[in-house]
Amino acid sequence: MKQSVFTSVLLVLTLAISAVIYYFLLPKFVQDGGLIVILLLALSMMVITFIIERTLSLRRAEGKGSLQKFLRDVVQATQNAKFEEAIDLCKKQQGACANVLLAGLERYLVVKRRGMSIEKQVTEVKRMIEEATALETPVLEKNLIAISTIASIATMVGLFGTTIGMIRAFTALAATGAPDAVQLSLGISEALVNTAGGLFAAITAIVAYNVFVNKVDNMTFMLDEAAFEIVEIISSEEETK
Repeated sequence: MKQSVFTSVLLVLTLAISAVIYYFLLPKFVQDGGLIVILLLALSMMVITFIIERTLSLRRAEGKGSLQKFLRDVVQATQNAKFEEAIDLCKKQQGACANVLLAGLERYLVVKRRGMSIEKQVTEVKRMIEEATALETPVLEKNLIAISTIASIATMVGLFGTTIGMIRAFTALAATGAPDAVQLSLGISEALVNTAGGLFAAITAIVAYNVFVNKVDNMTFMLDEAAFEIVEIISSEEETK
């Protein structure tokens, strides 16, 4: 609900800003692209906003230090049975990955004090890690669908503007007598400006989407690997007792 409200407010805000830019700041040849330019500007501004938001959010999700070093240190501390130290590392690191491992480690200490069997301890740790991962994953993937949607919409909007421009151009050519040079040039200008605007927004959105998806996949892969190692260490430690 909050996400849809944020996207709607952002759309209205970017449309208003785009209208001001269109009427007062853009050169004449870009204004010749027609009112669809306003929508293309709004889509481009939304993509840029989402890029900034995703960059900051994923940086927070990684935590305060190097994510790879943090995961390595936590696994090492767990191997040495220094669970309190591993928990302290998670609290210092913060971020989505640290929160998942923190939930699993803290749950392990709780079930260990209760004297549960090995199987139940491992099951509880796995369950807690899965629940924490389910809570953190939407944060990592937030706005990715919006970026992907804009990539598709921008192409269609640009094509729509191109079609309207070509209709105007052919209408000028079909005029009785000499072709209307002004209308012909306006039609061609409208077609090309909208094509360029749609391509710019779409290319930016596609590149951003692929970059962020790859980054999220890398983070989740490293987290899953670290969580698996921790569960295996806990299992082997309990079995050797």
